[in-house]
Amino acid sequence: MDEEKDLTPQDSEEEFVEEKNKNGKLVLIFIVCFVAVFCAVYFGIQAYLSHIAGPETTTVTTTQAPSAQTVIENPVDFASLIEGNDEIYAYIVIDDTNVNYPIVQSGVDDEFYLHRAAEDKSYLPQGAIFTESCNHKNFSDPVTLIYGHNNYGDTMFTTLHYFEDSDFFDSHPYFYIYTPERRLTYQVISAFKYDDRHIMNYNKNFTDLTLVDDFQAEVLNPGSAVKNVREELDVPIDRHSKIVVLSTCVTNQKNNRYLVCGVLTKDEKTD
Repeated sequence: MDEEKDLTPQDSEEEFVEEKNKNGKLVLIFIVCFVAVFCAVYFGIQAYLSHIAGPETTTVTTTQAPSAQTVIENPVDFASLIEGNDEIYAYIVIDDTNVNYPIVQSGVDDEFYLHRAAEDKSYLPQGAIFTESCNHKNFSDPVTLIYGHNNYGDTMFTTLHYFEDSDFFDSHPYFYIYTPERRLTYQVISAFKYDDRHIMNYNKNFTDLTLVDDFQAEVLNPGSAVKNVREELDVPIDRHSKIVVLSTCVTNQKNNRYLVCGVLTKDEKTD
């Protein structure tokens, strides 16, 4: 029979503490190993799912203020013009011509400005540059007609006839209309001789879109022998286009008119 080991109380307590520490270390090692294995498995699964799902697309919603519109200088002193005549509402400029005038529209008589000055409504044989009440004054109509006399020296719309020259036509593709708050740029589509029909009345003020189509076709390909046409335009012509027609007489041809037709290509805010 083996000799029984003699243990004192102190020896028993030390062995108990040592055994407890040993067990604690084993538990800690087990926990660390478990966490490591779990993390490896978890991130491995996530990597696999990400791979088979393809590149991740992230949508970010932001609130952005609209970009500021470029503001250009307005060279027209509308305040002074309107002080002289409150029916002045726009101003037309064509480079290298004498067309540099206010545009008016009478509130009572479409023919008022045939022989009245735009600046103060006083009598003036050559009249003013004007539109009729069938057109809005914001140039929003499919077709806006602007009238001016011919053959009063080089005043009013006489120098529109410069566009009969093909070189001048080619080198002057734009004209400009200013309002108190906007500059409207029109590209000249064509310039040609036309008959004396009242375009707005004849086409029922273009309330019928079929008539808009027909007139646009005429502007793009005039039937006149006296014409110049721009082959390439900055914008396509469609039913949303805003066309301005400048109309004047033809010297010694009572039944004819000369038209310069432009389409709106740019609408800019002015200061």
